[in-house]
Amino acid sequence: MSLPSVMEAVEMKAPGPADVLVPGSRPVPVCGPGEVLIEVAAAGVNRPDVLQRYGKYPPPPGAPDILGLEVAGTVVAAAPDVAWPKPGDKVCALVAGGGYARYCAAPAAQCLPIPKGFSMIEAAAVPETFFTVWTNVFERGRLVPGETFLCHGGASGIGTTAVQLAKAFGAKVLATCGTPEKCAAVTRLGADRAIDYRREDYVAVAKEFTGGAGIDLILDMVGGDYVQRNIEAAAVEGRIVQIAFLKSSKVELALDAVMRKRLTYTGSTLRPRSVAQKGAIAQALREKVWPLLESGKVRPLIHETFALADAAKAHAAMEADKHIGKLVLRVG
Repeated sequence: MSLPSVMEAVEMKAPGPADVLVPGSRPVPVCGPGEVLIEVAAAGVNRPDVLQRYGKYPPPPGAPDILGLEVAGTVVAAAPDVAWPKPGDKVCALVAGGGYARYCAAPAAQCLPIPKGFSMIEAAAVPETFFTVWTNVFERGRLVPGETFLCHGGASGIGTTAVQLAKAFGAKVLATCGTPEKCAAVTRLGADRAIDYRREDYVAVAKEFTGGAGIDLILDMVGGDYVQRNIEAAAVEGRIVQIAFLKSSKVELALDAVMRKRLTYTGSTLRPRSVAQKGAIAQALREKVWPLLESGKVRPLIHETFALADAAKAHAAMEADKHIGKLVLRVG
């Protein structure tokens, strides 16, 4: 297959508000060892993209400066050392950058087949949130059937994924949201109790829901005053996993409850991990989660799609925080 030398891509004039994102052109990437080249049909939009746009989340060494952490499309080239996927295979992939473009290079280990019955738009909404939720909720957070799970930001891409997966694996699920509409949406996705944090105290609701016992696992991307409140809401031997900070990452804490309850407070980031580590997560997803996706028990929730040239509008929508689920760019 003959490939063009130049492709459409979204460029960033300088760090700043959404309108710094403009249509442009870039050289088509070349596969390095262990990589494939994907002709992108759709690319997910995620909050880390917004942070990178503001200059607060630089790409790791060697990653392209083009935004975009997840894509779906067709493999058009592969390095000689790649056994799968091969040219012609349709895949979705987690990438360290480069998704907002017509072509994107991806480590083969971080590619997964398009789930049966999925459109490219749906498939592009899977990698970033499903990799993140699996490694933090089930591997680091050790959630098991019968436990209680509280997810903050329940209507976000991460939240809608976490609510569905936790419920599918037998947990009792609570989720915080900022509007009645978002609460209703996460309830439809399977949450046992949606908490409107503007009108309710989530610590009090968590204690009431659990008969005073507290929550076994809390997934938090808020930070700030939520850190101390999470400790209050947690059960004895509970775990709290921090994955982002919509509020401050600097807090003053009273840690006596951590000792008294024997809590584990941990956290992680996904983007800086090695290809081997991300590949292991991909294999776990293919084994444990792909059957749920293909059976329809779990599905990414798509709020809105945008043309690639309208990436600035997608970022403005992300920052308006009215969406429920995922925002996706249509590329192909």
